[in-house]
Amino acid sequence: MIGMIKGQVTHLAAPTACVMTASGVGYDIELPLPSFCQLQMGSEALIWTHLHVREDAQLLYGFIQPTDRDVFRKLIKINGVGAKMALAMLSSMSASELKMHVANEDDAALTRIPGIGKKTAQRLLIELKDKLKDIEGDDTPLQMDIDTSVASEGSIIAEVESALLGLGYKDKEAQMAIKAARVGSDEGFKDTQALLKATLKQLSNF
Repeated sequence: MIGMIKGQVTHLAAPTACVMTASGVGYDIELPLPSFCQLQMGSEALIWTHLHVREDAQLLYGFIQPTDRDVFRKLIKINGVGAKMALAMLSSMSASELKMHVANEDDAALTRIPGIGKKTAQRLLIELKDKLKDIEGDDTPLQMDIDTSVASEGSIIAEVESALLGLGYKDKEAQMAIKAARVGSDEGFKDTQALLKATLKQLSNF
């Protein structure tokens, strides 16, 4: 089991990052969007990982906080919750927010996550009630340095939309959130991470 990877971020394509270790091996790691937003090209990163083995693939999922990995592992043990849904849940809310919604039996909050309807949300509240008691969420705000390299606005928007669609958000929903994020910015966005962060904030308000 690959439990942690430390190395240089050599490629970013939301929500996947390639991290090159000191041994010269590069790992493609799929992350929840808040974790992805904290990575920068060329920087050193320490990522807590979970190797997910399927019949047709071996996929590596990564998390900046070990708590998020712990929650991810609890989620994928629930019947009907695959890695994709678990990643969408941790892209939509932090571990501490998920714990709070479960404690408050707030199924409406869970239905805002793509792919989760009311019945699934109610079942998740029951399944997770005792599983998250020992989870200590990290409420530290995301800290992010904007990359000095400027990509074209069109490519940034396309990458953000692709990442959101991959997590299960609908076309219209993703486009509306991106539009709202751009309208709320006076200076525009110089990289994918910055737009993703602003878009996630908008989605949490929908």
